[in-house]
Formats: sequence, C-alpha cells, structure tokens
Amino acid sequence: SSLLGWRCCARVVAMSVSDNNITSHLFTTSPFMVMDKLPNPIGLLCGLAAVALGQILVVAYFHVYRNVYGNARLVQNDDLHVNPKTRYAFAKEAIAHFAQLEGFVLLGSYLSVTWLANWMPASYYRWEGGVQWHLVVLQLLLQDMLQYFAHYAEHKVSATFYRYSHKPHHRFTNPKLFDAFNGSLLDTLCMILIPLYTTANLVHCNVWSYMAFGTIYSSMLTLIHSEYVHPWDDLFPLLG
Repeated sequence: SSLLGWRCCARVVAMSVSDNNITSHLFTTSPFMVMDKLPNPIGLLCGLAAVALGQILVVAYFHVYRNVYGNARLVQNDDLHVNPKTRYAFAKEAIAHFAQLEGFVLLGSYLSVTWLANWMPASYYRWEGGVQWHLVVLQLLLQDMLQYFAHYAEHKVSATFYRYSHKPHHRFTNPKLFDAFNGSLLDTLCMILIPLYTTANLVHCNVWSYMAFGTIYSSMLTLIHSEYVHPWDDLFPLLG
C-alpha cells in the first residue's frame, strides 16, 4: 500500500518538474541553491512527504484490516478475555504513533540535518534517472543487516547498555503496530540512525531512490510490529 502511494506521489512530483521555468529551477540537479549555498530543500521536503504518505497508507490499511476485515488472526493470544478490537482506542494510538519523539521527530530531524548540512553523498541530491530499484533493494538489505547487528549488540554488549537502549522497547511483550517507534532515543540512534547513515554512504543513489527506500523501510518497520498476521505473511515460509 505504501509503495503504491509513493509511486502516485512520485508521479505527481515528476509531472510538476516539466518544462516550467519555476519548477525546473527548484528541481535543479545542482546540490546547492543559488543564493545561500544550502542544499536544495525540495528533495528533503518530497522525501518527508513520501514517508508521511507511506505511513498514512499503512495506518489506513491497518484500520481496514483490523476493524473491517473479519478474519484477521492475532500473532499472540496472551489475554483471551480482552477483545482485540477494544484493546485500545485506534484514533488515539494513531495520533500518538505520528507524534513519537523516538520515531518521527528524531528521524525527521536526522533527515533534515544530514540533508541541509550537505552530509549526504552528492548523488542523493540529483534527480536524474528515476528510481534505481536495484539500489533500493540493496539499501533495504544492507539496512536490515546493519540493524540486525545493532539489535544484537544492544542485547549483548552489556546489561547497562541494554537497559538504557533497547529494553524500553521490550516492555511491549505483546506489541501492537503503533509500538513500532516507541522505545528510547539511544535505541533509535543505534538501531536506526547509524545504520541509515552507514547505508547512505555505502550505497550511492539518486533522490528518487532515496525516497523509495525511506518510504518502504519506514512502512516495513511499522508493519512488522503488527499484532495481527498480515495477509502476505504466510508466503514468507515459502522463501525458506
């Protein structure tokens, strides 16, 4: 759902970057703006909008799947006396999800600072070429691998480090989708931001690919915390 939404958003942006003088100036291939020598913020704004749109579509899908579709299976059945549909107020949790300090606020700050400080590789500021899907897949695989090692390290480095980093996230023994970004600042730094910046410096892609990767990755990170089995989950055992 988020991938389809991203493609629609990208198409609208691409249509606006036609021969119009104003938009062609905004979407310049140069990484710098003419006046103040700051990187062009249009790519950053489009990326943030794409991730936000992806999250909105994920929440919309989850609302339909949880509240409308009648055959959704729970991942855990720890408390059989609680109706899963009344376990929490959906709208309240959805709003809290988008306001998570450890998630969207910190992640948005990271994206803004690294972009505007010109800390990203030069290729990330370029618009030519469309989505480079092979690089998007490479980014997803590398990010997942680095996040795995960071997760392992948070558990194994020391009890003190675990207590202040990842343990706050593990207080959710029966997590729900909206717990995805609920943890600690140190956990987000170690397990998301450092792998993200490492991936960006190892895989040099254009801005379209960066937007696609960010939207898909943030959607995946949210969906894997769902308390319900997704319709496509039964296909994964076929992959081995």
